[in-house]
Amino acid sequence: MQSLRVALGQHSQAGRKRINQDFHGAALPAEPRRSAKGIAVALADGIGSSAVSQVASAAAVHSFLDDYYCTAEAWTVRRSARCVLAATNAWLHAQNQRGDARFDKDRGYVCTFSALIFKGRDVHLLHVGDSRVYRLHAQAWEQLTEDHRIRVSSLESYLGRALGVGPTVEVDYRCWPAEVGEVYVLASDGAYEYLDAAAVQQALAEHPQNLDAAAAALVSTALARGSQDNVTVQLVRVEALPVGDSTRLSRQRAELALPPPLQPRMAFEGYRIERELVASARCHVHLALDLHTGARVALKTPSVDLRENSDYLDRFLLEEWVARRIDNAHVARPHATDRQRRHLYVAMEFIDGQTLGQWMIDNPSPPLEDVRQIVEQIARGLQAFHRREMLHQDLRPDNVMIDRAGTAKIIDFAAVHVAGLAEGSSDPHALAPVGALQYAAPEYFVGQGGTPESDLFSLAVITYQMLTGQLPYGLQVTRLRSVADVSRLNYVSVRDRRPELPLWIDSALRRALHPLPNKRQEALSEFIQDLRVPRQQQRHREPPLIERNPVRFWQVLSALLALAVIVLLGLSLGERLSPQRLATLDPRATLAKSDSTRSR
Repeated sequence: MQSLRVALGQHSQAGRKRINQDFHGAALPAEPRRSAKGIAVALADGIGSSAVSQVASAAAVHSFLDDYYCTAEAWTVRRSARCVLAATNAWLHAQNQRGDARFDKDRGYVCTFSALIFKGRDVHLLHVGDSRVYRLHAQAWEQLTEDHRIRVSSLESYLGRALGVGPTVEVDYRCWPAEVGEVYVLASDGAYEYLDAAAVQQALAEHPQNLDAAAAALVSTALARGSQDNVTVQLVRVEALPVGDSTRLSRQRAELALPPPLQPRMAFEGYRIERELVASARCHVHLALDLHTGARVALKTPSVDLRENSDYLDRFLLEEWVARRIDNAHVARPHATDRQRRHLYVAMEFIDGQTLGQWMIDNPSPPLEDVRQIVEQIARGLQAFHRREMLHQDLRPDNVMIDRAGTAKIIDFAAVHVAGLAEGSSDPHALAPVGALQYAAPEYFVGQGGTPESDLFSLAVITYQMLTGQLPYGLQVTRLRSVADVSRLNYVSVRDRRPELPLWIDSALRRALHPLPNKRQEALSEFIQDLRVPRQQQRHREPPLIERNPVRFWQVLSALLALAVIVLLGLSLGERLSPQRLATLDPRATLAKSDSTRSR
């Protein structure tokens, strides 16, 4: 399979100055790290007023190229790069605070920073300061960065943003699709102020196969045109991009054979099959004994009906990939082994217990405290996913196991969305879950994609079902087709089904189950807190009927309006039938009144 490939050239000189305060570097890792984290090119420029800024620029580039590749593979480029730069900035600022630079930042460990990261089929840009990144076109070059320099006058200016100036730093970030053949230029101010697109095109034309020579030629051109500063130029040309969604998992799948049907007492890949645990349309799970360690494991093999579906097989392998990157007591662990694998399967720890679905059948009306304890454990497992920029997306009672000690563990990671893996693919957004749709958040059904609040919604549905045995919206959510449909969802108060529960429990669930993600709790910890302690405004206030039960509110209101109409009609009819009114309408009564008047 074709992988990402670039051509790189770079050159730097002190120029007219005694010390070169620029620093540059690049990392072109081999596979599989290239697919997981990409190719990084970085440039830093120290400020001329400082005698130590060359240390800052060298530290910025070194730490970025080293530490970026140590961040989690599940993280996006944006999160990984910004975390590394935040740490570098904090270190530089701490050095400034220890010396005279705490009073004068122009004498401290301060530098600008620009970097390009090529990952998958995308280009990511990180930038702070006034070094620049350009994209070269046929007759011009496009500046991709913004100079963080504040102009006081035509003769005076200063850096508005740079690494090391303050305890925190705002780093610009951009991302766009890469194209084969395009050329990018990273340059310090001593270079770009004396270069133009024509000079770059000429250098590339003279050295088409040697970008180091082209970069050196551009440095010489800038110095010849009068540059008095350090001069640094980096050239990057995109040579090849991955075909389609070629990923590490796809390559691993291509190297593995599909397993044979597993039977009890059968030997398979160093395991002895004991019995079948689960057989479904999506997978087969067997209890097996590791013949080398004696451990009991759950062996998961692909469904026979889906073995020709490459997307399904990639997601099947994803389960073990995810499990190996999460270490949490409430998430199922992978079975560790260093044996060479020949077949496509997943080996996970065997959890001796029951699913949450079975627990709910055995406990149809559980105490509130029992529900809280289980929900809190599931929430801690979900937090482990969210810290690594993962969404479970298929949280349901059958995907939670409760062992004999009462510990809840999340299982089945085939639907997990990993931001770092999805980055650079044809669709990097979280898609609709592939499991039981009645637990999925409304936003999945209207094409908005998932967020951590979507997993929160699923957890709240499970909580509601544990308490009542029913779903808060029934099957309404699965019928959503547009954003307008979302507003018509009718939540049924948990107190309608269990009146003894506190009002504030219903308020907590109502908020977590709100059809709009931005109306839910902002974090899983907030939801757990709401299940434990009522909010201050809920302690002595009963929510109005329209909040507790909108349907009943409108039914009562309609009944009152109907009663009012009947009363008004009755009053109107009574007025028409009064003796005085009848007398005015009866001709005989009128005649008698007239005769009586004459006799007087």
